[in-house]
Amino acid sequence: MPCSAPPPASPRYGRLRLAGAVLLFGLALGATHARADPQALVLHEDFEGSDFSAQGGLFYKNNREQGAGSHVFSTATARTGRQSIDLSVRPQCATPNGLCSERAEVWERPEVLVPYGAPVWYGFSMKMAEPIPTMRHRYVMAQWKREIEPGADGDYSPLLALRLIEGKLAVTVDTDTGSFVAAGAPERPGGCRTGEAAAGPPDDFNQFRALIAVEPGSAAGALAGFSGCTPDLVVQPRGGKLPALDSGWIDFAFLVQAGPEGNGRIEILANGQWIASVTGRIGHEGPGLGENMYFKFGPYRAGAADVWRIYYDNFRRGPTCTDVAPAATCGKLTPPVEASTLTP
Repeated sequence: MPCSAPPPASPRYGRLRLAGAVLLFGLALGATHARADPQALVLHEDFEGSDFSAQGGLFYKNNREQGAGSHVFSTATARTGRQSIDLSVRPQCATPNGLCSERAEVWERPEVLVPYGAPVWYGFSMKMAEPIPTMRHRYVMAQWKREIEPGADGDYSPLLALRLIEGKLAVTVDTDTGSFVAAGAPERPGGCRTGEAAAGPPDDFNQFRALIAVEPGSAAGALAGFSGCTPDLVVQPRGGKLPALDSGWIDFAFLVQAGPEGNGRIEILANGQWIASVTGRIGHEGPGLGENMYFKFGPYRAGAADVWRIYYDNFRRGPTCTDVAPAATCGKLTPPVEASTLTP
């Protein structure tokens, strides 16, 4: 008796089989990253597909705040290739206020996170869409944070962030282990000493923010609450200037090493120029904090009444500067600064 051919697979069975394959691939990717030393991973995402690639270690997080945002792999503009990722937020808060947040952020996946205090290089390109907000408000375009355990007592800010202050690009560093001195106090009658960072007053958790670099032509230090100084963060200008946000694509590279006990280090490069070096008490060690650092990028703001859009491209992460930036750019670091040579 001849054997009959098996019936064709139903569309539902095909979808289930595809979903299973995708799940297995994701588990395999997670296992691969889990076995590797996260600090040694070289990650790259060019946003050229219809979803995040396996090589980038990135994902778009779905939660309530992110409900205000959208992410689109877009051909509208690109730094290289055909596409970038278009991240935008729309009004979601019932009334614009400083307590509500609207986000459209891309996160590092949990399995690729680097231990807090381990040095690592990051690179990415960013372009602000018009109009660029100019009001005094909470606007963040990229941030590095320490994991926070559920139920932690404290609202911890990024140890390093790219911010928009009254329409100007700024870099800030936060810590909860340093000291703050008000400008004009007996210890600082003439303002900050050479190398000291301008800083804002500490909150109830001794957390305060320092202004590390700002786009030329800005009065952000005086206007945005940086009314004092901290001797625990040393800022060394390196000759480069932060580009204007309305100048188009900006290529960033950062060496990031948290060090709340005083061994922190940050190097800032933009459009091939070495902007500044920061050393000292960088980051947090308060109660309820986790073991890893994580990076996320995209528009994050307090509630507002308009749409805010930013494009990103060419995400990179690795243990050396040349993993994330051209050799000509990295060659401006004298002596060369590589994450693999720094002690956590």
